[in-house]
Amino acid sequence: MFSRSKLQSIICTSRIDQAEIFYRGVLGLSLRSRSDGTLVFRVGGSDLRVSPVPSTKASEHTVLGFSVSDVDSAVEFLRKREVALECFEGFTHNENGILTTPGGARVAWFRDPDGNLLSVVQYPSQN
Repeated sequence: MFSRSKLQSIICTSRIDQAEIFYRGVLGLSLRSRSDGTLVFRVGGSDLRVSPVPSTKASEHTVLGFSVSDVDSAVEFLRKREVALECFEGFTHNENGILTTPGGARVAWFRDPDGNLLSVVQYPSQN
């Protein structure tokens, strides 16, 4: 049943106006609709719902990831928009803030206005 359902991702925000600026203006996501105060963005055929809540606190772990074909271009896109990348102690990030995992994935992390930890990842090609 669930394997055929359409996946929706949900991010909570206590700052809906700043979240709209970030997701729509900075990341360039297309706003599909507004529903009961929630912003609904279309991302790669799925919906990202940014839902207002009274308060939030920064996440320790990634809550949402964007899979891309070119992580270097994605990181450059973020930097041009003055989005700071997160580097984590104990991990070796390159000069652009990108970590290469043992399996070959290349990933960088950043935060939204509420401190939600987001990632952008390029997986190795499957041969």
